[in-house]
Amino acid sequence: MIQNENEIDVVVKQAEAGFQFLQQCNVIERAKLMHAIADEIEAIDSMLIETAHLETALPVSRLEGEKARTVNQWRMYANAVHTGLYSEARIDQSPDGKIDLRKYNKGLGPVVVFGASNFPFAFSTAGGDTASAIGAGCSVIVKAHPAHVKTSQLMADAVHRGISKYGASADIFSHVVSNSFEIGQQLVKHRLVKAVAFTGSFAGGKALFDLGQSRPDPIPVFAEMGSINPVFVLPDYLTDNGEAFAKQYIGSLTLGVGQFCTNPGVLIGLEGEKLDTLKADLKREIQAVAAGKMLHQGILNHYNQLRGEMIGCNGVNILAEGTDNVQEGFAQALLVETDAAQVLHNPELLEEVFGPFGLVISCADRHEMKILMEHLVGQITLTFAASEDDMWKYQDLFTIAQNKCGRLLFQGMPTGVEVKHAMQHGGPFPATTDSRFTSVGPDAIKRFLRPISFQNWPDEFLPKELQDGNPLQIERLVNQHWTKE
Repeated sequence: MIQNENEIDVVVKQAEAGFQFLQQCNVIERAKLMHAIADEIEAIDSMLIETAHLETALPVSRLEGEKARTVNQWRMYANAVHTGLYSEARIDQSPDGKIDLRKYNKGLGPVVVFGASNFPFAFSTAGGDTASAIGAGCSVIVKAHPAHVKTSQLMADAVHRGISKYGASADIFSHVVSNSFEIGQQLVKHRLVKAVAFTGSFAGGKALFDLGQSRPDPIPVFAEMGSINPVFVLPDYLTDNGEAFAKQYIGSLTLGVGQFCTNPGVLIGLEGEKLDTLKADLKREIQAVAAGKMLHQGILNHYNQLRGEMIGCNGVNILAEGTDNVQEGFAQALLVETDAAQVLHNPELLEEVFGPFGLVISCADRHEMKILMEHLVGQITLTFAASEDDMWKYQDLFTIAQNKCGRLLFQGMPTGVEVKHAMQHGGPFPATTDSRFTSVGPDAIKRFLRPISFQNWPDEFLPKELQDGNPLQIERLVNQHWTKE
């Protein structure tokens, strides 16, 4: 348990030593280290699942799947690192031999990772942020989430076992346990820390971002801060798909008791008979949803507070509720409705309610729907429940939508994030603090890299990624041509 600034200073200085160790490791060596860590996470026995289940109330089946995803993340990121993809090695030589420029990417320095509450494996201690930072050649200091400290410790132990079995310095990974906000702030402010990764609330992410920018030497804070993930349902699509769509939407809205950053919290359609029929279908579906236990009491309290505020807003009516449960920690699903005019007059209605809460917004016509789209702030995802005929008729909406989100869906639901190279899990502010990057998929590694050029440097003193003989056999851009030569 870290208790004061002196102890933090020791941890960060150790992380700096770990960073220096990783700077001596090439991409192949880092990839082998990451595979060793993945092996140890995979080898953890059932105690991990049991502990996480007790601390988070997440179902065992969900946790087993998330553990497998976490192992897969480490291995996929390691394989991407091994190829040299993120080294982005470039070599440019002038014909007369006077100028020889070589550039590649290297790690920023020690990275502070804040564990997320809703993904105790995949977005927490040994999650994607930790894997991508180590893949970039950065040491990591994890601040454990206070809601699942025991789970976090089990994962941290596995990471250390992997590091030890590979033979790397133990200083490349540190695990900090503290309930104090001040400890987190002091970590972000420490002069040796060079980047921060965070997944959580807007208030928490923005506070860390402001702290990172207020330093004498500002650092990047990559914060994912939530989203309402609007779903636009268009008329032609509803003609044949209304009932199936209602089942799909409510299933996604209440999945995991609504505790996903991709939860589709707002549904937008054109007023009329088709939308009225859809509302009836949505009402029937959500009334069959049982109350679920949330991650911890703090999240439940916040959910109940926000849903109460939403119900109290002018022009907002309850459409339907799920079944209730008087047991401690359980949240009741809720679907409310309003119209676009109310939302445009009161933008607070478009703020995230983290939990099984949905807002249905009816627009008077296409013009009002377009205005509502223009008023949306940055989102992680945006979905169109549309037919191909709708696509032709509403192209102006699709054009605007591309500037509003990181992932744009045609049909389907945004929950269920694939860990792939082509995944973009991020979006314009306030969804994240930097829309150029993703926190899911191997491209997450890019967050913790910076380029450096070497001019007329002796070959034997260059990083292996840039040496003439290409000893790592990675793809490089040499005099404007991609090659392994």
